[in-house]
Amino acid sequence: MRLAGIEKMFLLGRDYSMEHGYPLVSNDDIKKLVDMKPNRFIGFASVDPYVENSAEKLKFAFETLGLSGLALYPSRQHFYPGDKKMDILYDVCEMNNRPIIFHSGLSWEPNTLSKFGHPLEFEELANKRPNLRICLTQFGWPWLRETAMILVKHRNVFTSMGSLYFDNAKEFFSQCFTKEIPVTWIDRSLRHQVMFGSGNPRFEQIRMAEALNSLGFRESTLELIKWRNAENFLNGLEEESLRGEHFVY
Repeated sequence: MRLAGIEKMFLLGRDYSMEHGYPLVSNDDIKKLVDMKPNRFIGFASVDPYVENSAEKLKFAFETLGLSGLALYPSRQHFYPGDKKMDILYDVCEMNNRPIIFHSGLSWEPNTLSKFGHPLEFEELANKRPNLRICLTQFGWPWLRETAMILVKHRNVFTSMGSLYFDNAKEFFSQCFTKEIPVTWIDRSLRHQVMFGSGNPRFEQIRMAEALNSLGFRESTLELIKWRNAENFLNGLEEESLRGEHFVY
């Protein structure tokens, strides 16, 4: 984090209880990590939507553990974002003013189906719940244009640039954000909805940060991507302590 110039990091829980019988990274685990470095880490809960008491677990994570949002993995948890069974979790998020980070696009974890994470699957949710802030990770790769379309239409939707890359972060970022979509789409139209991300520990934060800086964005756009948009995504949670910090999830 220090070498990449990152002061704050989102830590995301992983609850695949229906598959494993227990969360891989529980909300209690996230809380313990946040408490070790509360000035560095921001914790996001996770629940398995197929577990009967998922809403109660989420309420506890927000109201007792004090976690700052919800992390969900449609491709791994095998649900479409528009499924009615998800409404109870979305209600809890809205009532507690907490955002949701959805893993979108490709996932290379075992037992994943990318169809659940296609960016178009999130449009109905964004339209029905304009006050619910959601983030689509990885810019929905490989569906970058579809993600851009969702962002243009729905201001409550954010995305992160923590995209999967093959062997070189700069080359991949250049391919994604200057060729597959023009760099001006972000620098002019989407600059308030894009956040930095690395997918760490799978990808090295330092190379991802260098790749972001190499794209030719205006300094004001880089400032938005590195921290201001994260403030807006969190909607003022711990706003004073977040001011001026750089984020990664």
